[in-house]
Amino acid sequence: MTRLKQDDVYNIASTLKEYNEKLVQMTGCSLREIAAHAVSKRVREDYAEKLKVAVIPMTCGQGIIEGFVESVASIISYLGFNVVITKSRDAGGVAEAIQNGSEILLMADDDQFVAINVKTGKVSDNGEATGKGYVAGLVHMCSGLQDKKVLVIGAGPVGTGAALALIRYGAEVSIYDIDLSASQRLSEELIQRGYAVTIEIELDSSLARHCILVDACPRERFIMLRHISEDTFIAAPGIPLGVEETGVMQLSNRLLHDPLQIGVATMIFDVCEDRLE
Repeated sequence: MTRLKQDDVYNIASTLKEYNEKLVQMTGCSLREIAAHAVSKRVREDYAEKLKVAVIPMTCGQGIIEGFVESVASIISYLGFNVVITKSRDAGGVAEAIQNGSEILLMADDDQFVAINVKTGKVSDNGEATGKGYVAGLVHMCSGLQDKKVLVIGAGPVGTGAALALIRYGAEVSIYDIDLSASQRLSEELIQRGYAVTIEIELDSSLARHCILVDACPRERFIMLRHISEDTFIAAPGIPLGVEETGVMQLSNRLLHDPLQIGVATMIFDVCEDRLE
């Protein structure tokens, strides 16, 4: 997964209310509603309050990003779950969480960020969950995606999750990755599942032909003002943001982007048992 920096997460906890209000303004849905929609689940608030969730600091690889576990915990708490950050780290943190009766564990290293339901064995990977969550938000921003052309930029885990979700919502999906073989691998994977997508070879012309974009790559400022019209909608889970500054100003409420919120919310709902309200 793309490694976040401290600056990406430092103010998440203090701005969640404002962020949620902005999300409702853009999509008509709260963070909770987008996550539930992404995984087709509804979770009763009284169930969430009783569910014990542990966020475990991990020191392997390049180590802990300052503020990361606190930000993850703040998002989960904002959604109404009973969450703690373990005092111990790594394997000790896992042991502590289990001993304290936590049913869901979240942990991240340099390669993977997962949520695990220890009761059911359900595992949610942040990459796939983020892709699904952003597409759920995009559905509401665009008043549906049936038969609409959508370009997915990046064929990694987030792009894969997004492409699968887009297909389920009836979109016509095109894929671009700077590594053509990555686009081909994803296309073959989707064909094996019975889905067909278009592989794009040249980025600039692809951007010119698509108004709905999912930016799931780590490249910065490649979506220029000339690529943006009044019909452009962008879901941008990629870090850093791929839209240049003047383009961000032009998009206003048609750009969905955050460092953690939608992905974490979708992960926690994904591993919950389905409890209808």
